Amino acid sequence: MTDGGPPIIAIAGFMAAGKTTVARALARRLGRAWADLDEAVTKREGRTPARLIEEDGEAAFRDAETRALSDLLERGEASVIALGGGTFALARNRVLLAAHGCVSVWLDAPFDLCWRRITEAGAAPRPLARDRAAARRLYDERLASYRLASLRVRVSAASSPEATAAEVAGAVGA
Repeated sequence: MTDGGPPIIAIAGFMAAGKTTVARALARRLGRAWADLDEAVTKREGRTPARLIEEDGEAAFRDAETRALSDLLERGEASVIALGGGTFALARNRVLLAAHGCVSVWLDAPFDLCWRRITEAGAAPRPLARDRAAARRLYDERLASYRLASLRVRVSAASSPEATAAEVAGAVGA
């Protein structure tokens, strides 16, 4: 938490749920700084999450992700953070967020919407979602963790990032 300031808002959810886009819109709406955890990992490690996973495995990536999250929280430069799709699924990351007084928000997007976005032309490759069945299993596995978030905001294909950001802002009282 920033020194007596508003709590950090951590946006959680599955791949392609809209975390980065909503975090950016929310930060703009609130006049706050924001960060994307995948970008923080890339900057800290010198490789994208996809490359880290492909070259060193998912466990090594998750360790790098936790280090990057800890750095972001310790520096306190961002008061809105777009988490990676699996960040909130790890208890150690939820503990870290709670220790910093963060408000976690689950963008609850249906699997079919996420899959459509994952497979859109021009979408970045996602090593943990190489096929629909694997992605669906991962989505189902992570649901229990996402349900632990402080707040839940439903996302649909009709939801604009700005409307979703407004809903999040209202829910957190910002």
